[in-house]
Amino acid sequence: MSSPASRLIVPVLGFGLIVAFASSYYLLGVLAEPLAAGTGTTPSLVFAGLSGAFLISAGLSPFGGRWVDRRGGREVLTAASVVFALGLAGLGLSQGPVSVVAAILMLGVGMGVGFYGPAFAVLVAIHGEEAKKPITAVSLIGAFGGALGWPMTLAMIEWVGWRGACFGWAGLHLLVCLPLYLTLLPDGRAGPRPSAETGRVRWDGRMIRLAVLFAGAWWIATAMSALLPRLLGRLGLDPAEAAGAASLMAGAAVVVRLLSFLTSGKGSPIAVLRLATLLHPLGAAVAFFGGKSLAGAVALGQGAGNGLLSVASGVLPLHLFGKANYATRQALILTPARFLQAAAPLSYGVLLDRSAGLALLASSAVCVLMFAMTFGLERRS
Repeated sequence: MSSPASRLIVPVLGFGLIVAFASSYYLLGVLAEPLAAGTGTTPSLVFAGLSGAFLISAGLSPFGGRWVDRRGGREVLTAASVVFALGLAGLGLSQGPVSVVAAILMLGVGMGVGFYGPAFAVLVAIHGEEAKKPITAVSLIGAFGGALGWPMTLAMIEWVGWRGACFGWAGLHLLVCLPLYLTLLPDGRAGPRPSAETGRVRWDGRMIRLAVLFAGAWWIATAMSALLPRLLGRLGLDPAEAAGAASLMAGAAVVVRLLSFLTSGKGSPIAVLRLATLLHPLGAAVAFFGGKSLAGAVALGQGAGNGLLSVASGVLPLHLFGKANYATRQALILTPARFLQAAAPLSYGVLLDRSAGLALLASSAVCVLMFAMTFGLERRS
């Protein structure tokens, strides 16, 4: 595909992911306080609703993968845009605890089917096993969902209030993302249908290893997203210093994805995966033993490692298993990660309450397990 429209597919998918992540996964980081104050509820209930949304997202993930393989990524992404918009509009109209939680759970439905999976599947349908570079490019653009999401939401709250921020994100889904998807993305239903045999995905040792690896990665990533400033505070930084050091995590994730894009096709994906699993323990060790002045190393290590792992979640299923049933297989591999993600802030917070050293030791031990899971992965005919 070399038409002008086809060259816009990667930017469109990347932009859609920025909006999806910023308006759901990262939304409540700055919206929870004014939302709770404006609806007579508490931030703790808001975040409990977010944990429920993560669980719904995990439960829907395999269904979303099968839906993509049957009908194509465009249909799933357009449906997700509508669901996100409904959840955000419901949040903007909410008047009490029940309506707040219901709207957040609706966002969980969108998260279950509207993140990286269908976007990567669109690229695999177009490029086949040559989709590594566009997958990396979309992952790179999507990383700005975290870097831009919080400041954009905060700016909208200051401009039009928290309800206006919810309606603003809903409008972006309906008025920008939805028309772009319908206009520029290929209709996956035009492709060949899988037979009953080729449509069945069976678990094997490689899928189990990847599932364990990415479950650990998502547990750490979610814990760091919620608790990194607090962790840095326990390492000796004051609140302003901790906030500044925590921002290094998003920057490192963007930089390594850019490097991965520029070097796409060079080196072994499994070797890169092994490196990614070791970056968090390396940063944790430097931060713990290096004292306050080097505390930001854990943010750099986590950001760089997670940036590479995010790319690997799209590339490795394609590299190891090929394009057949790609979306279903990727969704199955990542489903345990989605469930474990819901427990990450609470479980890591308990460890951090004991000591920063214990928390860093636990997350580093998980990374060692992830490193072990990289052995036994190889591509087969």
